[in-house]
Amino acid sequence: MTLFTEETWRLLRGTEPVGEIRIDEADFPWLRGEFVPGPGWAEAAPRFAETLRLVREEGWGDFDRAYDAVERDYTLHSPDGPVAEFLLHIDPPRAWFRFSEEPFEDD
Repeated sequence: MTLFTEETWRLLRGTEPVGEIRIDEADFPWLRGEFVPGPGWAEAAPRFAETLRLVREEGWGDFDRAYDAVERDYTLHSPDGPVAEFLLHIDPPRAWFRFSEEPFEDD
């Protein structure tokens, strides 16, 4: 069984590295860690800032639309490869997320 802590997960846009998350806290289903920006972070940062703002304001309808674009354009990779689904928040220098190995069911 993987304990997750001390793992490094990667966020990619296509093949471009956006950043790494160095897991230091696992309170499953949430994993948290240090976010280390990569070359693609400057372009991605406004999207993640917007989704985090919408969460904090509880603007769920707008959040769903904004996060759909994140899911479309980015992939989250565990040490074993890409995960099927994820919910990721980044507020440098920290990131936290949950994931699923299987696609989420549509409502």
